Amino acid sequence: MKAKPESTTAGGSDAPPETGAQENRLYRIVANQLETLIAAQKLQAGDRLPSERDLAARLGVSRTSVREAVIVLDLTNVVEVRGGSGIYVAEGAADDMGEAGPGPFEVLAARKLIESEVAASAARMASAGAIDEINAAINDMERFYADREKNDLADRAFHVAIARATGNGALVGVLDHLWDQRGRLWSRMEHHFHTDELRAHAIADHRQILGAIVARDPAGARRAMRAHLERVTRQFARGWK
Repeated sequence: MKAKPESTTAGGSDAPPETGAQENRLYRIVANQLETLIAAQKLQAGDRLPSERDLAARLGVSRTSVREAVIVLDLTNVVEVRGGSGIYVAEGAADDMGEAGPGPFEVLAARKLIESEVAASAARMASAGAIDEINAAINDMERFYADREKNDLADRAFHVAIARATGNGALVGVLDHLWDQRGRLWSRMEHHFHTDELRAHAIADHRQILGAIVARDPAGARRAMRAHLERVTRQFARGWK
C-alpha cells in the first residue's frame, strides 16, 4: 500500500515537496491511500486516525506529503483536523479533488525556484517605469489591505510586474500560469490561513524585494523573494501541525 518513496530532509517533516515528474501529484496518491485505509479499517465518523508521523511511516512518504493529503481530505470533508487532538473521520465527503490541480506546496515550490531567479533578473534589467509598476502594486496591496480579493489581485500584479521588468515576455507567461495553477484547493487553504499577520508580512516582504531591485542587487532580490515564499509555505504548513 506504499506510495512511491520520496526524498526527505534530515528530520524530513516540514520541507515543501520537491518539484519533478516523480512527484506525480503524490498528495493525491496519499489522499487516496488514506481513504482506502479508512474504508479497510471500517472507521466511522468520529474515529481517530493514526498520527501524521505514523501515517508517514506506514505509507513510506514524508510527513509533508501526508500533511498535504490531509489538507485535501479535510477541505473535502473526508476527515476533520482538530487542533491539538488529531485527525478524525468526518461525516460525508464532497469529492471535488479531480480538478484540484497541483497541490499548494507544489505551486509554492515551483514559484520559489522560478520567481527567485526572475527577481534577480529584474534587479539587473528593470527600467524606471517597471519599478514604478512594481511599487504601484505594493501600494494597491496596502490600499486594499482589508479587501482580500483586491489584495490578492494586487499581490498577483506585483509578482507579474517583476516578471515584466525582466523584459522577457515568456517569463510573464510563466508567472501568469503559476498563479492560474493555484486552483480550488489553494483558495480553500488560503481562506483558512491567509491571516492579517501573513498579509502584513507579505507587504513588508514585497518592500524588501522592491528595495533590492531598486538597488540593482540581484543576489539580494533573489534572497528576498525566496524568503517571502518560504514564509508563506511555513505559514500554510504550520496551520496543519
